[in-house]
Amino acid sequence: MDASKPVVPGPAPAPQHPSASSMRRALRRARDGVALDRAEAEVLLQARGEDLRDLCASAARVRDAGLAAAGRPGVITYSRKVFVPLTRLCRDRCHYCTFVTVPGRLARDGQGMFLSPEEVLDIARQGAALGCKEALFTLGDRPEDRWPQAREWLDAHGYDDTLAYVRAMAIRVLEETGLLPHLNPGVLSWTDFQRLKPVAPSMGMMLETTATRLWSEPGGPHHGSPDKEPAVRLRVLEDAGRSSVPFTTGVLIGIGESFAERADALFEIRRVARQYRGVQEVIVQNFRAKPDTAMRGVPDAELEELAAAIAVARLVLGPAARLQAPPNLADEQYALLIGAGIDDWGGVSPLTPDHVNPERPWPHIDELAARTSAAGFDLRERLTIYPEFVRRGEPWLDPRLVPHVAALADPETGLARPDARPVGLPWQEPEDVQVGSGRTDLHRTIDTEGRSADRRADFEEVYGDWQVLREQVAARAPERLDRDVREALAVAADDPQKLDDAQALALFHADGPALDALCAVADAVRRDAVGEEVTYCVTRNINFTNVCYTGCRFCAFAQRRTDADAYTLSLEQVAERAAQAWDVGATEVCMQGGIHPDLPGTAYFDIARAVKERVPGMHVHAFSPMEVVNGATRTGLSIRDWLARAQEAGLDTIPGTAAEILDDEVRWVLTKGKLPAATWVEVVTTAHELGIRSSSTMMYGHVDEPRHWLAHLRLLAGIQQRTGGFTEFVTLPFVHTNAPVYLAGVARPGPTARDNRAVVAMARLLLHPHIRNIQTSWVKLGAAGAAEMLRSGANDLGGTLMEETISRMAGSSWGSYTSVRELEAIAAAAGRPARQRTTTYGEVPAERRAAALASDGHLPVLLPLAD
Repeated sequence: MDASKPVVPGPAPAPQHPSASSMRRALRRARDGVALDRAEAEVLLQARGEDLRDLCASAARVRDAGLAAAGRPGVITYSRKVFVPLTRLCRDRCHYCTFVTVPGRLARDGQGMFLSPEEVLDIARQGAALGCKEALFTLGDRPEDRWPQAREWLDAHGYDDTLAYVRAMAIRVLEETGLLPHLNPGVLSWTDFQRLKPVAPSMGMMLETTATRLWSEPGGPHHGSPDKEPAVRLRVLEDAGRSSVPFTTGVLIGIGESFAERADALFEIRRVARQYRGVQEVIVQNFRAKPDTAMRGVPDAELEELAAAIAVARLVLGPAARLQAPPNLADEQYALLIGAGIDDWGGVSPLTPDHVNPERPWPHIDELAARTSAAGFDLRERLTIYPEFVRRGEPWLDPRLVPHVAALADPETGLARPDARPVGLPWQEPEDVQVGSGRTDLHRTIDTEGRSADRRADFEEVYGDWQVLREQVAARAPERLDRDVREALAVAADDPQKLDDAQALALFHADGPALDALCAVADAVRRDAVGEEVTYCVTRNINFTNVCYTGCRFCAFAQRRTDADAYTLSLEQVAERAAQAWDVGATEVCMQGGIHPDLPGTAYFDIARAVKERVPGMHVHAFSPMEVVNGATRTGLSIRDWLARAQEAGLDTIPGTAAEILDDEVRWVLTKGKLPAATWVEVVTTAHELGIRSSSTMMYGHVDEPRHWLAHLRLLAGIQQRTGGFTEFVTLPFVHTNAPVYLAGVARPGPTARDNRAVVAMARLLLHPHIRNIQTSWVKLGAAGAAEMLRSGANDLGGTLMEETISRMAGSSWGSYTSVRELEAIAAAAGRPARQRTTTYGEVPAERRAAALASDGHLPVLLPLAD
């Protein structure tokens, strides 16, 4: 929209001016410390005069209690920063923004499309000389999507996109100046957070408002700005929490939102903060009209209105929230803002202007300290990452940033050390990561000694808020269909591809004779598709570490590095286990591990290479899509380039694990920080395009419903039709016993026997004829259960495993390895012959077959490994 044409946002819905009695009631509840609801918050946002003073007094008491609990009573913080406006180009068109410009104006002013590396470092060095500790990177959202000049600049300088340049500059600032980057690049995806987390202790993005009409309606301040859709911005806040990124957000008041919409924004921030515990700071910012913008004629938000918004934010968000208001927008009314409940002034720069509000200079820090003292508080400097997150450490602070933060932080308080001066330090992977450590004999002792405890030591922190999850799951009532399945069975028997979704859901609910008939139909389809042979693979699982902070709530394998059951294998130990497996006839090693925070993205290449160098003929089936994304983001490579490098190092195929249920409604209950469904699809399809085949999986029986199973299988069938890259589909019944999500009372205790039969049968029908092989899991179901699945449509038993710790740590009681004879006995129990196969279902060389038979496919003893 042309800034020469003034814009006034459409009128907000007419406010219901609160009655005196409703104001008195809301103020009384605030004084009594009772949690406010949205209606009461809306009322209190309109408090003025004596009512406002009453409201602020309640908010200040809550703030003071929170500071006392945090160990810094009477302290208001700020961050000494420099402002790095990396680019002023943006794909959005916010009608109040004076920061963003256009390429032609930059060219006329003799400026580049982006700051050059030299310009970035010059700002950072000057800031370091003045004692600054934060480099605030501010920029427009993905300008290359709108401006060809931005795309050309990035291409000419060797960057795939703006975020690649942000990452590169953040590393240079860390290494050459020691300032800590705080990144404000706008809307980020989950994968973007993985790319940027290793280079910045904190990030941020203002929510601004949840009023969708201000984005969707012509004339709204956000109309024409794809990144300002409230649902998109809320997803960013959630992805930041899932990624364990200390995140700053906030509201912008006075841009046309109603009081109800303003309250809603605060409650949405509280919801995300409560669920993921990653919101480190909330900014309450008042709109200030700026010349040369379309909203230059819109009145500024009044300071009493700002004070009421701060006070309500404090009451809604609670004592533990860190609440900020920019001091340069307050017309020197510092005492008013302190009295309303703030405990932070945000970033204040002794060097650079506020590029977003250039007409309003920062106060001098000495003046800010004096004004703060006059209000009865001490001013203390913090870092860009808040003290609470400094003290939390992993997983909130990437190991590559620990030295930089430790150089500036007081180890007792987490605040900035007054005497610290930033000095550039190397940004590098931790040394000696792949050294054998911890309980490396877990593969042998899990069956004899078991696990040390039923849950990891940080059970109440690492997974997010359990109560929120309980409420979320309780709100979804499972859908049960009580319809005649005969018509659906007839369609399935005639041609499974003709089943519509309603028929498929009916069959998923089949029980009794209907279930028997369903399994018989599926078994007949199996017979026509792959014949009578039951296949299996002689393989060894090698889980090279179980240290992980991703926060998968179904996983009992992951441990903190200090937990008694934690371990990491050295490269030599990995290679030795592969060699042991080869000696007893294995054709494959299946290698997966936790997302160890110290593990460099290149470590996966080293693992594959170590196996191939020791055992050249071994098939390397390794690295789940989550590990692929972890490797790619840590190295700065694209997923495609990382997979190609892994392939060069020896990777043959990848497991299609980390899928769980490919529906984010379920995934965000099952896991706090794992990759979204769309990213899983991107990884496996990219692998298939490179000729790297994969398995596919589904873990079911937790908080899911049949409709999720149906959508999951339809998605897999669609991928297979496009790529042909799946070797099989693996059913993974949820093992509940030690799973955190079950121990917390969120998940049900695994699937029933009926569920298992229905899922296997429907997988056979819905994936036919695209995915020919359906695998059942003896380690999760036992021999009798696996045989039943072979009669319900399955044709594969997986592998001998030799060491299986993931399901055993979860509480499976069927052992950690099995033999060739035992697998063939399962097939015989189902009345079928058995055949050993390769990973890709080919014939096994005679020499491998002979070695497997001689050893029965498992180690004579589970050999210990040299340290």
